[in-house]
Amino acid sequence: MSLARYTFVVHADWSVTPAKRWRASARRTGEGWRIEAARQVGPAETFLADMRAEAAGGTALVGADLPLGVPLAWAEKAGVDNFPAALRRFGEGPWRDFFRPAAARSEISLRRPFYPAAPGGRLQSHLTEALGVANMDALRRRCDFDETGARAATPLFWTLGGAQVGKAALTFWRDALQPALDAPFLALWPFAGALQELGKNGGVVLAETYPGEVYDWLDLDLRRARRGKLRRSKRRQGDRALEADRLHAAGRSVNGRFDADASRQIVEGFPEGEDDAFDAMVGLLGLLLTLEGARPENLPDDPAVRSVEGWIMGRAAGPRVSNGAAP
Repeated sequence: MSLARYTFVVHADWSVTPAKRWRASARRTGEGWRIEAARQVGPAETFLADMRAEAAGGTALVGADLPLGVPLAWAEKAGVDNFPAALRRFGEGPWRDFFRPAAARSEISLRRPFYPAAPGGRLQSHLTEALGVANMDALRRRCDFDETGARAATPLFWTLGGAQVGKAALTFWRDALQPALDAPFLALWPFAGALQELGKNGGVVLAETYPGEVYDWLDLDLRRARRGKLRRSKRRQGDRALEADRLHAAGRSVNGRFDADASRQIVEGFPEGEDDAFDAMVGLLGLLLTLEGARPENLPDDPAVRSVEGWIMGRAAGPRVSNGAAP
């Protein structure tokens, strides 16, 4: 079985700020997975090559909690029919301003779609009007909605608010992914194929993840509401520590054993790295659930997903439009 060829798994919680980039990893042994403590990510420019080196000849599955793909409605207008191929051009020639979020509505264009560079009088209507779409849902990918159609993610190109992911995506695409994009060891899921087939080839398989989705898989309490108020918050160390039993149980369910440092982090609520380290570990457990067959890959049979939009590992497929849920 080709999934057994994945011998090294890493999940990176990425941020625009290097100090807030944390990763957790696991190595396959004869007795199962040895799950290692979360630690800071190294240099972005060599991140994927470093993951190949750490795999020591095995196949590495690397997850990153940011979009790996672009919305179909924009892609059709911008002449993009394949995300990896387009990524090679971003930042050069006609696409030279792609990695620079527009500072003013007059700067927004199909080849400079991220907006705004800074807050202050910026409206989402500036973005939709400039890109020629009816509403913000048109700038969401299919995987940005959950299986019920509820709105689940801020559109990639909108770069304001605590839930925005656009600026982190830009830094990862430019600094980590572009330098390795043509390396023979790298395969980008799902554009290069499904996990089963990619596992046969060795090297590094890079996939998009969403730790918030994995919270539900692990039955974590951190986002549960009680009487309209948040019961627990991942931003509080004490609340993170309350999830120790569930994290340890998740590790056992994937035939994993936490090393001493990883177990200490979990019990203490991740004092180093805080919620970034916590999400790195949660995302790692989500990847291990997929490799161990406890969670399906859930890759839909949708040509747009496999060529342009990409997918979130393990997310159940739903409609491409919102059911009207509040943003």
